Amino acid sequence: SGTEGDNIAVRGVVKAYKNRGNHIITSAIEHPAIRNTYKDLALDGMEVTFIPVDKNGIVDVEQLKAAIRPETILISVMHANNEVGSIEPIKEIGEIAKKNRILLHVDAVQTVGKIPVYPKELGADLLTFSGHKFHGPKGIGGLYIRQGVRVARTVTGGGQEKKLRPGTTNTPAVVGMAKALEMACESMEVEMIRESQLRDYFESEILKRIPEIVINAKNVERLPGTSSITFKYLEGESILLSLSYLGIAVSSGSACSSDELQASHVLLAMGIEPEFAHGTIRFSLGKYNTKEEIDYTIEQVVKVVEKLRILSPLWNEYTK
Repeated sequence: SGTEGDNIAVRGVVKAYKNRGNHIITSAIEHPAIRNTYKDLALDGMEVTFIPVDKNGIVDVEQLKAAIRPETILISVMHANNEVGSIEPIKEIGEIAKKNRILLHVDAVQTVGKIPVYPKELGADLLTFSGHKFHGPKGIGGLYIRQGVRVARTVTGGGQEKKLRPGTTNTPAVVGMAKALEMACESMEVEMIRESQLRDYFESEILKRIPEIVINAKNVERLPGTSSITFKYLEGESILLSLSYLGIAVSSGSACSSDELQASHVLLAMGIEPEFAHGTIRFSLGKYNTKEEIDYTIEQVVKVVEKLRILSPLWNEYTK
């Protein structure tokens, strides 16, 4: 999976290059697969720096530069954020990493199969992706490793998969992922435009019809099918459950951590107030979504928000 790929990359580099240094850098908005791996490594004695982001979820490159030390061995920054969709300046970060002889790992789970991704152009030494993000099988991922980069094994066993991931290879899933990626790339250019247009239409209609909402990361380059909307003075969980009852699948914050009660670390890092972060919903569009489904979703979101706000003490206090 993408999580396993992230772990092999980060832990493998840390182990392989431990004689060169003990400092690693990442962003404040990483997926838990990276965020929690870095936290775990900090408990094992690694020095970890989390770089802040701006209000659109873009990594502060100047602070990243300032954080580099002689003992820095790895930078890990996601290609696009899984909650708000903002695309990070990976190419610029890659140039910084190369200039300072630091390895760069990119979590590209959100982008491979959705937008063009070329590891060499990005300056990525390691890059992770996951099959289910482009309609491949679940539970299968991939890790690109640039030739010449050393990655120590983190799991012991046989010699499968270049000794980095011992155990019987799930060949059907590997083949399925490869075919799904091939199909995604064939239609990518057209699909990017289609999804972007659907997303923009969805957001414009919601903005017209519902007051006191914010489209997160709207002013920067985003993934074509990701829309993160903050509905002020409401709880995201109530919106999620109401829409689920109507056959609309959304997530509050990240789908990978939607069972948590804490406000999203991504939204908080972007400077969104905790009470508003709790009212944020992520809508994800894909190649099988239609204009009719978007129209249905718009109508139901408007009705749900209106109904819930009538019952909301926060909204009633605000509109006094």
